Amino acid sequence: MEAGKASAADPKSAAGRQSESHFGRLGAVTWLIVGACGVLLYVAHAAFIPVALALLFALVLSGPVEALHRLRVPRSLSAALLVVIVLSCLTGVADLMWAPAQQWYKTAPQTVQTVRHKLAPAARFIAHAEDLLSSASSIGGSARPGSAAAPEPANADKSSAPVLILDATRGWVASVATFVIITLFLLTGGPPMLARMTAAFVDDLNAGHVLHVIERVRAEVGRFYVTTALINVGLGCATAAAMYFCGMPTPYLWGIIAGMFNFVPYAGSAATLIVVTLVALVTFDGLGRVMLVSGCYLALATLEGQIVQPLFVGRRLAVNPLLVFLALWFGGLFWGIAGVILATPSLVALKVVAEHAIGGQAVLTFLGPNDQRPVEQQGVGRLLKPVIRVARAAVPHP
Repeated sequence: MEAGKASAADPKSAAGRQSESHFGRLGAVTWLIVGACGVLLYVAHAAFIPVALALLFALVLSGPVEALHRLRVPRSLSAALLVVIVLSCLTGVADLMWAPAQQWYKTAPQTVQTVRHKLAPAARFIAHAEDLLSSASSIGGSARPGSAAAPEPANADKSSAPVLILDATRGWVASVATFVIITLFLLTGGPPMLARMTAAFVDDLNAGHVLHVIERVRAEVGRFYVTTALINVGLGCATAAAMYFCGMPTPYLWGIIAGMFNFVPYAGSAATLIVVTLVALVTFDGLGRVMLVSGCYLALATLEGQIVQPLFVGRRLAVNPLLVFLALWFGGLFWGIAGVILATPSLVALKVVAEHAIGGQAVLTFLGPNDQRPVEQQGVGRLLKPVIRVARAAVPHP
């Protein structure tokens, strides 16, 4: 009887082992595909970066383009106009920052010496480390004071300066042209182009759902970043005003830096705080003024991060800070500055897709923030609860 029961159970156990082996092979194939995609994105980053940035800009600008299209303005005209306006604004900001940035770059050695003089313990530590490094290099004997200079290579590059400049900027020009062209095509095509492309690869039953998810990603991510851009402009103006009243040199430069860096969550605010603190340390003699500058920016950044951002953007699109840091790290490792720019939009888009996808609750829980309480119940929000209620009654939640 026991042998019969064992023989009867054998088919089920064999089926279970076969199912486990099937899922094991499927998981191995999935990880292999993910690894291959990662290697492809790393190796061919020059080809993918302009396309990814164009997709981001198309998501952000698609809302205004569609609004103008409903007013019977052609998509091609509104797309070209918006792209020209955005590029002009970016060029103007770069031109505004160029002169003071060059001045600070030229005085960088004196700035470092001033910081070392004012931070005596840190300066002594750095000097001690330099002594250790010089002692190690002298023991190694890699270079002697009287050694002859290395001969110049026989076939050194004798190209003229214009040729060298052209070689250095050719890749950037091609990338910018690709970015502009793809952005214009995406904005000009609009939802009709997405409908045709989706219908070509998905049957009619699922095409409507796919289009709905794409439309939600376009609408919510675009609105999210337009609102974030307006908030960052306000933070930049407030930072410039605070730096002006604190007596900081070129206050508008620190306002622009604060607004631009704030697009990078957490790390951007920390980097701005370090920059303004170092500049204040170089500019002022007393530590009281330095603490005033740091405290003013810290108060503005806290107000923006804890009250303004959750109030106008909402916590529905907030992402776990750990995942944000990991996305910034891997994005910078793979694609440099472009990867840092694209890290947060990718997470936000993934969360929107999970919200509207069948079976996306697990991904949504994984991406969600740790604290799901309303804004007025968190930290500083408890102190400003009446203000938050009045603002929410006056401004519609996005």
